[in-house]
Amino acid sequence: MKNKASFIAFCLIAIIYMATRFIYFNGDFQKQSTWDALGYYFYLPASQIYQAENSKTWLDSLDKTYHLSGGDIYQVQKHPSGNDVGKYLRGVSIMQWPFFQAAHWYARYSGQAPADGFSWPYQRAIALSCLFYGLLGLFLLRLFLLKFFSDQIVAACMLLLMLATNAIQYIAIEGGQSHGYIFALYAIMLTLTYRWHQSPNTLLSFLMGGIFGLACISRPTEAVMLFIPLLWNVQNKSDWKQKWQMVIQNPRFVIALCMGVLMAISPQLLYWKKVTGSWIYDVGSKWDFLNPHWRVLFGPETGLFVYTPITICMVLGLWFIREKKIRYAFMTFCLLNIYIIIAWHTWRYGGSYSTRALVQSYPVFAIPLCAFIERVYSSNKKIIIAMLMLYLMGLNLFQIHQYNQTILHYDDMNWAYYRAIYLNPNPTPQTFSLMDDGVQVPSHKLQPPISLWHKDSLFIDHDQKLISLNNEKLNIESAGYLHLKFDLKSPESLWGKYAVLSDSVSNTSFRIRLFRPLIQEKKWNRYEAWFFCRHPLRSLNFSIQETLSSFEIKQANIDFYPLKH
Repeated sequence: MKNKASFIAFCLIAIIYMATRFIYFNGDFQKQSTWDALGYYFYLPASQIYQAENSKTWLDSLDKTYHLSGGDIYQVQKHPSGNDVGKYLRGVSIMQWPFFQAAHWYARYSGQAPADGFSWPYQRAIALSCLFYGLLGLFLLRLFLLKFFSDQIVAACMLLLMLATNAIQYIAIEGGQSHGYIFALYAIMLTLTYRWHQSPNTLLSFLMGGIFGLACISRPTEAVMLFIPLLWNVQNKSDWKQKWQMVIQNPRFVIALCMGVLMAISPQLLYWKKVTGSWIYDVGSKWDFLNPHWRVLFGPETGLFVYTPITICMVLGLWFIREKKIRYAFMTFCLLNIYIIIAWHTWRYGGSYSTRALVQSYPVFAIPLCAFIERVYSSNKKIIIAMLMLYLMGLNLFQIHQYNQTILHYDDMNWAYYRAIYLNPNPTPQTFSLMDDGVQVPSHKLQPPISLWHKDSLFIDHDQKLISLNNEKLNIESAGYLHLKFDLKSPESLWGKYAVLSDSVSNTSFRIRLFRPLIQEKKWNRYEAWFFCRHPLRSLNFSIQETLSSFEIKQANIDFYPLKH
């Protein structure tokens, strides 16, 4: 069989992705139309079931039933006309439409679930649609890469691209996000661009315009895709002049391209015209182009190079394609795309594993990744590099598991906490405190503890908001560490609640979140933290910030460990 290695790689990836998807078909992971994903999906039930594209009234009751929006239905904005208008564009919903129709037909005629657009058949349809487009994109990408690289190089690239990056999270698990769908559009655009430059014709021009337009009404920033066909095979001024002369001599190509773009974006334009009265609507994105956020690449929060270090190889690979005729197209796209991503004002992207905004463009980054692998493969250190690549895939899959347990937090990571959970299968409650004010303790520098407070059992009712540890002032002069440990259970949600140790005299306080990774709400949970206390300790209070009306505490201890001199 020709190109056997890359075909086996594709099959292996498909099996892993499908297995991952079915593993996560339970609990909250079944809900795909939540948060940002609701904004992309909103158009289908609005138009196909409720005939109310200009109103979110129908969504209010559904949100109370399914808990979709995150609290305030920010996915839909109020227009001055009084109509409600979707904040997100509808390109993704167009791609979801066939799967939505199948789910709606099943819900209506099987009687197994409400035909309301959000019951379990619809959620599974969304998840499977993203998986379908992601694997379709990978299949087309394989065929494209084989035109430039050997079978073994393409196989290695595919495995790293899909298993050592966050692609698996946003294709196989969070299927309602836009990234997996646009991933397929990039793979299709690469295929069409290659074929057009081999044999230009009107049909290919129209299809390229359609793919470009659909990408733009999925995420407007994907307009940067245009640089791929625009700069393809352009190495110098002579190539540029020759290319445009051919286009000018064949205006039908330009007309077909524009018709494809117009046809693809027309659903969005017609929607805006119907709901707002204008053809164009500003959804309110904000950019910091003069002050880009480099933490998107290097920071502990969602750093691209931190959590998915294989992407460093993608960037380095841009140097190794410098001798290829397509180099300007790929170098321009990749660098400009990264710049746009790090310049977005909301640089955390509302919570993310690594930098999710880059996932859709991985098919383009596959070319420099292949070039990097090709160069390494020809060296005498290929075994070492192969082991490193296997390590990166294993690390990524382990971190994907951590991320979906919220151990690797979607928004509040820092260096101390990341070091503590790195390849750690069993983080402790004390480890979780590092997300907030907790610290690591040099136990060899501590003197025996001074017990400040102990309770075997304590119930706090509606009238008691603050626990005062001592009626008399403390008189601890030396610096040291406070050690807090307790079990807590409350009938209320712990979201947004913090346990706080505070000293009113020195005006210092330390806090740890109650809604932490691996939390079991309305059950007993263990909390533990160390805090470094620089100031003399005169008073100390233990309280719950954003108070709970009632809760129980048991096995609670607060000790002070002076530093050894």
